[in-house]
Amino acid sequence: MKGTMKKIATGAVSTLLLVVLCATQTPAQKSRTQDAARHASDAADVFTKIMGVKEKAIPKQLLDKAEAIAVFPGGVKVAFGIGGKGGQGVISRRVKGGWSEPVYFNIGGASIGAQIGASKTDYVLLIMNEDGLNSLLKDKVELGGEVGVAAGPLGREAAASTDARLTAGILSYSRSKGAFIGAAIKGAVISPDNDLNEAFYGLKARDLLSGKLMTMAEMPSAVKIFPRTLARYSTK
Repeated sequence: MKGTMKKIATGAVSTLLLVVLCATQTPAQKSRTQDAARHASDAADVFTKIMGVKEKAIPKQLLDKAEAIAVFPGGVKVAFGIGGKGGQGVISRRVKGGWSEPVYFNIGGASIGAQIGASKTDYVLLIMNEDGLNSLLKDKVELGGEVGVAAGPLGREAAASTDARLTAGILSYSRSKGAFIGAAIKGAVISPDNDLNEAFYGLKARDLLSGKLMTMAEMPSAVKIFPRTLARYSTK
């Protein structure tokens, strides 16, 4: 009973703080806060739907090895195998017992022949090691160029994966029209959305990902939904 009341009280305080924050912001700041919350919520929704189909979900053994997870919801529109429009998403880095604040990034230029004809594609990237993570600290990185990327295995495929796939800097997945597959999206360019990062956090992506990472208690309540969602599937 005490635990339940404590959770209710904590939730009420977080809601009150968000209301006070929005009330004291300028219209431009309020808009940026709403953008940050929307991207975090959209990414959490995509990840939840993907993990909801257990036989085709990302294997937990891979999630537990990931140094960071990126989700780009419905961003790149595809025609004839070439992504013609960029999208926005979030990246959270692993912290002890959970995941860090979501940091905002853009993606574009993806070439994914398996998705020919699709109108909307979600991307999920597992950043598996320090090389993959360090690549994200640059102003711009091309998957398959500066950092190794491989199609991520699904479900039982993980056990049969080659060492090359499991030692890649980044494992990539795409979801289009309900179909979730491991897809090596080589040619995709990822760059930080520092307009939003600085407007919302006051820091650039590099500083957020390489500096002191926020705990769940420290990060703005408006964006907690993404790290909380990741924590449902992998914590250590």
